[in-house]
Amino acid sequence: MARPQRIVLLRHGESEGNTDDSVYERAPDHALRMTRKGHRQAVEAGERLRALFGEEPVSAYVSPYRRTLQTFRELRLDPALVRIREEPRLREQDWGNWQDREDVRQQKAYRDAYGHFFYRFAQGESGADVYDRVGSFLDSLYRSFEQPDHPPNVLLVTHGLTMRLFCMRWFHWSVAEFECLSNPGNGEDRILQLGADGRYRLDRPFERWTTPETYDLDDRAD
Repeated sequence: MARPQRIVLLRHGESEGNTDDSVYERAPDHALRMTRKGHRQAVEAGERLRALFGEEPVSAYVSPYRRTLQTFRELRLDPALVRIREEPRLREQDWGNWQDREDVRQQKAYRDAYGHFFYRFAQGESGADVYDRVGSFLDSLYRSFEQPDHPPNVLLVTHGLTMRLFCMRWFHWSVAEFECLSNPGNGEDRILQLGADGRYRLDRPFERWTTPETYDLDDRAD
């Protein structure tokens, strides 16, 4: 099995929805564009990635959203070295109908109280739903490693929540651990690096906004 030396997860550059959530009343999430700042972030990410990959080939998977496709284009990777696939399973969490801003604010409050992993937006997805489709993608990714000529680099251009759930699935993190982590910033990456012992390690952790609280398996009612 030709496992890659590194798997790079990259969040898209800043989008219109990251700066003004009223835009969801006028346009669907998948159609939102990057801001000027987002384009700069993507260009800076491209400089880092070109230095990281050098002349090595790359297998790239990109969410089909406009902002992720724009991000990939701004990376300016050498097309002779990159094999790109549009991958719908790496898309953003489906938030449902966002045209009613007050309803959205209320649902976000419910999610924060209920938990980001289990709460399902009306007509949308829960974090658990995204976890399942990320798991399906991982099964496909593992199978691609069986190709003897698989590139030494894998690049996923995706979304913050999807990045956290990918790592949750890969490293077998608990739900409690996932819940305490924050999304990376726009244009930020995380790298899974293959070590000499055959195990992948994350180059740096996601920031924590709280301490994980797990259910006590031995907890019994009084």
